[in-house]
Amino acid sequence: MAQEVTDSNFEAEVLNSELPVLVDFWAPWCGPCRALAPTIDKVAEEMAGKLKVVKLNTDENPESAVKFRINSIPNLIFFKGGQPVEQIVGAVDQQKIEEAFAKLN
Repeated sequence: MAQEVTDSNFEAEVLNSELPVLVDFWAPWCGPCRALAPTIDKVAEEMAGKLKVVKLNTDENPESAVKFRINSIPNLIFFKGGQPVEQIVGAVDQQKIEEAFAKLN
């Protein structure tokens, strides 16, 4: 299951992570975000130990959303070594997420 992160722990949990991190920028009112949630949790389970998967509520944590120029959600950003390296906008299937992750290695 993907863990929740906030503006206050974003640096520690995402930017300073040893593992690559997938951040799901989302909001509770966003239908596609809610539809994507089970897929995000499944990716978190299946890639445990290889990829850290977290969710950031953009309504409650606007600072991170602004910093990474999140204009539409759902918005998935892969971070590696503290840098954003791959981005997927919109609700996608698990295969698309796995393909994006494969590009990181």
